[in-house]
Amino acid sequence: SPHILTMYWSLSVSMFAVGGMISSFTVGWIGDRLGRVKAMLVVNVLSIAGNLLMGLAKFGPSHMLIIAGRAVTGLYCGLSSGLVPMYVSEVSPTALRGALGTLHQLAIVTGILISQVLGLDFLLGNDELWPLLLSLSGVAALLQFFLLLLCPESPRYLYIKLGKVEEAKKSLKRLRGNCDPMKEIAEMEKEKQEAASEKKVSIRQLFTSSKYRQAVIVALMVQISQQFSGINAIFYYSTNIFERAGVDQPVYATIGVGVVNTVFTVISVFLVEKAGRRSLFLAGLMGMLVSAVAMTVGLVLLSQFAWMSYVSMVAIFLFVIFFEVGPGPIPWFIVAELFSQGPRPAAIAIAGFCNWACNFIVGMCFQYIADLCGPYVFVIFAALLLVFFLFAYFKVPETKGKSFEEIAAVFRR
Repeated sequence: SPHILTMYWSLSVSMFAVGGMISSFTVGWIGDRLGRVKAMLVVNVLSIAGNLLMGLAKFGPSHMLIIAGRAVTGLYCGLSSGLVPMYVSEVSPTALRGALGTLHQLAIVTGILISQVLGLDFLLGNDELWPLLLSLSGVAALLQFFLLLLCPESPRYLYIKLGKVEEAKKSLKRLRGNCDPMKEIAEMEKEKQEAASEKKVSIRQLFTSSKYRQAVIVALMVQISQQFSGINAIFYYSTNIFERAGVDQPVYATIGVGVVNTVFTVISVFLVEKAGRRSLFLAGLMGMLVSAVAMTVGLVLLSQFAWMSYVSMVAIFLFVIFFEVGPGPIPWFIVAELFSQGPRPAAIAIAGFCNWACNFIVGMCFQYIADLCGPYVFVIFAALLLVFFLFAYFKVPETKGKSFEEIAAVFRR
């Protein structure tokens, strides 16, 4: 029945987020236990296993194998989406931390675009080849496995966590070339002393200590704003939205969204260090708010004016553009910037869990809400975007060009 079909569709979308929710709590533990690079190497096993389940779906109960494969792949992504920003923020020079942090989001949207193109009927999105399409990201995991062997361990992890000074210097020289590492070593020593004085912070302490309360609230709200902005509703169900808007070839319009998504992520790599995190985050939220209102107007008036389909289409593209300007990439790396070495693993764990939990709620509920609200569904997201904008305006600090200790000092004040 249509109801059962909608349930399986929603489950196959949202089980990915369930896996991410579960594994996000172990990011700090596995990152500290194995080191940043070894941890990223090990978790690739989950990606390969999940993709094998989906690739073999035709040989068993297809819907169950796909849902299980999505859940296992979600376990991998929950770990990866915490470990990668943690590693990148720790190996990046302060002046380039935002730009390099944005590359994580660029890799994600590039993967989305490739999957949209390969999902066309005449390529892999057909009755015969769809299992191959679903299993292809396992190839990316294999490639990452071999490339990670070339990556140096985080000098911050080596120096602050393990106390290996010479290895940290060697790692810095590999990352920076012939530059003198002593300035960064001095910064790490200061951070190490601060971490020693505050010790390792548990998730419970993050919520109970007034010292971290402001930073935790900001960290959680930027994750909530990323997911409840409505962007995943666009990504997960864009073809369906374009059909409702009266687009003749909705699948190509969806690919167009992927192209715009990728192009503006590249642009944000250059913008984030020039304009700053806070200003881009605010501009992105306001632009998405206006686009959500325009999208609603276009969908509501479509039956009266055929040209309103173009309004809806343009609004969707603008929605994605403004998302990639700020609310898309910034939450992934700003959490690592908001906390010093002691509380950072626990903060990344709870922020990751929050992000994946919100992702699950959107993936599971959006189709039902869209069926209930019809063209007015994006009014809900517009109202939420207004709340997020006001919160960011009053509470989110600027972290551009600041050391971890300077950012912590902002919250202490």
